[in-house]
Amino acid sequence: TTHYLFIVVVAVNSTLLTINAGDYIFYTDWAWTSFVVFSISQSTMLAVGAIYYILFTGVPGTATYYATIMTIYTWVAKGAWFALGYPMDFVTVPIWIPSAMLLDLTYWATRRNKHAAIIIGGTLIGLSLPMFNMINLLLIRDPLEVAFKYPRPTLPPYMTPIEPQVGKFYNSPVALGSGAGAVLTVPIAALGAKLNT
Repeated sequence: TTHYLFIVVVAVNSTLLTINAGDYIFYTDWAWTSFVVFSISQSTMLAVGAIYYILFTGVPGTATYYATIMTIYTWVAKGAWFALGYPMDFVTVPIWIPSAMLLDLTYWATRRNKHAAIIIGGTLIGLSLPMFNMINLLLIRDPLEVAFKYPRPTLPPYMTPIEPQVGKFYNSPVALGSGAGAVLTVPIAALGAKLNT
């Protein structure tokens, strides 16, 4: 019982931490301007949470399960905002599952080698997650339109979107996000795994 309770606690807390780390892309109004910040935080949090979770259970497929839990939680939050009168595009659900599947595949293909999962799987997460989410963002409505038409009630005044300032953030966010995510994910995931042992 304690074993399964621990798994549930890790899943819930890690999920909430990951979603909060992605607050910049979770709401459409800041999606593009903070894409690099999101890529770094989400690549890191997914790798740390999924690797910790997968090494604890030792079962390939656990990382995908973990990412699925986060996706479900986020869709629930999306529904809650929609119920408050915001458009469906107001909340963008990040794409975690394909990157987590790559981690599971790495763990399985290397015969459950935790070091390979950390190094190879972590790098794959850092490289793939920004690309999947860039495609995800291309499918939604113009974030600026959503930002001005549906401002968040909790948004502090200094974060109010100003259209002329947005252009400078368009300098290859995929390249920046992928590079930074891949570089930072591995050492932080390794630290998480070390704490697990």
